Amino acid sequence: MIRVFLLDDHEVVRRGLVDLLQTDGDIEVVGESGLAQEAARRIPAFRPDVMILDARLPDGNGIDVCRDVRAIDSTIKGLILTSYEDDEALFAAIMAGASGYVLKQIHGTDLVDAVRRVAAGQSLLDPAVTQRVLERIRNGVEQPRELAGLTDQERKILEFIAEGLTNREIAGRMFLAEKTVKNYVSSLLAKLGLERRTQAAVLATRLLGEHQHG
Repeated sequence: MIRVFLLDDHEVVRRGLVDLLQTDGDIEVVGESGLAQEAARRIPAFRPDVMILDARLPDGNGIDVCRDVRAIDSTIKGLILTSYEDDEALFAAIMAGASGYVLKQIHGTDLVDAVRRVAAGQSLLDPAVTQRVLERIRNGVEQPRELAGLTDQERKILEFIAEGLTNREIAGRMFLAEKTVKNYVSSLLAKLGLERRTQAAVLATRLLGEHQHG
């Protein structure tokens, strides 16, 4: 049984999604919310396999919820549901560790398929775009000035953040203490002029500049 939590501020949309998702009997909607703050608090307790998160909400956005929940429990997969397709939101979704980014115009059966695939550990993010974001961070082609000031270690950690890993997971990959990673993250955010990793999304316009104008 795939456990799903729904975050959307329109009750009609939530009702429709519940009916759609539960039709075949292999998906169960275990909780729902219309507010970002409430969802961020409640989702970890429900321990869903997948959280479907509306990108834009009256009191916040699903991308921040995805990041906050995954910082607590990285086994919960995030699927961002949005009406708009833009590179900045896509970049932010990648930075938040979302497994997928789907437009609300998606066919119902495709959304059910997306939930199953994400629950099975697949990523629905366009690999080409994800790759382009990571390439920009890696080799610094036309990179923002700020990135040039990062050490190799900090750049590596920024790559992992872009891949959606938590500090604990980064520590495991780099054989460092979690506290050390935390210090590196603080240092690189300071160098980038950001207060928290949430704001790393502001780099999107520069990192994806070529794609947006291309």
